[in-house]
Amino acid sequence: MFHHSGSESSRRLDVARKPGDAPLELSQLRTFLAVHRAGSLTAAARTLGLSQSTVTTRIRALEQQLGTSLFERLPRGVASTSAAAELASEVAGPLDELASVAEPDRNEPPAPIEPVHLAGPAELLSVRVLPSLAPMLGSGVRIRATFGLAEDLLGGLRSGRFDLVLSVARPRGRAVNAVPLVDEELVLVCAPATAAHVDRTRLRGGDPTPLHGIPLVAYAEDLALTRHYWRHVFGTRPTERAGIVVPDLRAMLATVAAGTGITVLPRYLCESELVAGELVDLPEPTAPPVNTLFLAQRADATENHHVTLVRQELLRVAGSW
Repeated sequence: MFHHSGSESSRRLDVARKPGDAPLELSQLRTFLAVHRAGSLTAAARTLGLSQSTVTTRIRALEQQLGTSLFERLPRGVASTSAAAELASEVAGPLDELASVAEPDRNEPPAPIEPVHLAGPAELLSVRVLPSLAPMLGSGVRIRATFGLAEDLLGGLRSGRFDLVLSVARPRGRAVNAVPLVDEELVLVCAPATAAHVDRTRLRGGDPTPLHGIPLVAYAEDLALTRHYWRHVFGTRPTERAGIVVPDLRAMLATVAAGTGITVLPRYLCESELVAGELVDLPEPTAPPVNTLFLAQRADATENHHVTLVRQELLRVAGSW
């Protein structure tokens, strides 16, 4: 099984078999035809309601009996050899006719592919990810989105609850494969009225002292975004405690835009407010800090064509965010 082209797979098959040859098993032929049509052992197993190991065993037994290889391994799925194409042309008609009698519901439309279960930060999915994926809905892709914190969502990925997770935390361990998706630039912002009382020259010189006494709006009590920004721009830790803690970046934006305090946000989320002059980037550092977002998937994920399409589309469009 899984030989390269040019092997004995090119020999002509005699499906009718010679006198004395052991008969071919119907289950093996049905399994073969499912793999040939699906181009994947995993997809064929799902169609037949079998385990992948059973499908592999049947194909190997059929190849041994025929004395030729039927499929070549590809990076994703398998390709039929010329022998497989010949065999399929011989058995497809009779097997389909038999199936139409034995399985009357076989001619019904196939069950739709499972939705793609996608998870990530609420703001990123709402503002960037889901609008970017919306055009895919016309091709039959269905998406189920879940919002949450990185560690909770990565736990759901490992348990099989999600297909893909966008995470601001780098996933650890071999159970999850993750690739960097995009770097989001962080900005320290406030309303123009607040900025008017801040010595921005000292801020640009790396001194955060002018910010003392201004209420801090944060995502969480640990001030993760704020600490990251302070270390990168000011070389120190923030000394102020948060005046308002709200686990929603959009609520943080609305709060400071109303004239209350300062906050750290991803630039993509407040770009229009900055352009309109409703918010001010206080220090305007030449090399602003960034958060790397990762696209994560289980290492042993079952093959799902729509999950692959969504993953490829995210990798394609993320550079334009």
